[in-house]
Amino acid sequence: MLLRVDRLAAGRQRDVRIPADRLDSPALHRDWLVVRVLLGVAIMLGVSAVGIAFWLTLQGVPEPVLVWFRSVVVLGLTGGLGYFSFRAEQGWLWAYSRMRLFSFVFPAVTLVIAAVPGLYPFWMTVEQVAFAAIMLTVGAILSTRRMRTAYRRD
Repeated sequence: MLLRVDRLAAGRQRDVRIPADRLDSPALHRDWLVVRVLLGVAIMLGVSAVGIAFWLTLQGVPEPVLVWFRSVVVLGLTGGLGYFSFRAEQGWLWAYSRMRLFSFVFPAVTLVIAAVPGLYPFWMTVEQVAFAAIMLTVGAILSTRRMRTAYRRD
């Protein structure tokens, strides 16, 4: 089943795998652990956003559809990044390159949208900034020399 998902997500690079000896570094394993923890925090942040919107609705303060849409979509995208990290840690180049790209694209879009006055309630703007900070940290880890060296294409 994973190969079907990979085929959809990977495109032409679906068969390119990094040699296992390049990935067998304790420092690299620590980096991936930090990335997994950060993605876990981002997922918890996303679940919290859905929970806050639900709670506010129960309190008689219904949130706009845009809040619900953003919360669910970002939660789904973060889950997708979790899958990419799982596959990248196994040595799949496509997953690493997608993670590295999206860890900079998602926060850039998030920060631009968060900057639009009045689009989201204050609590969601704070959540967006926190999400962007987490994702930029993931991007910084994925862009270290150690990671780029391990995931170079030969």
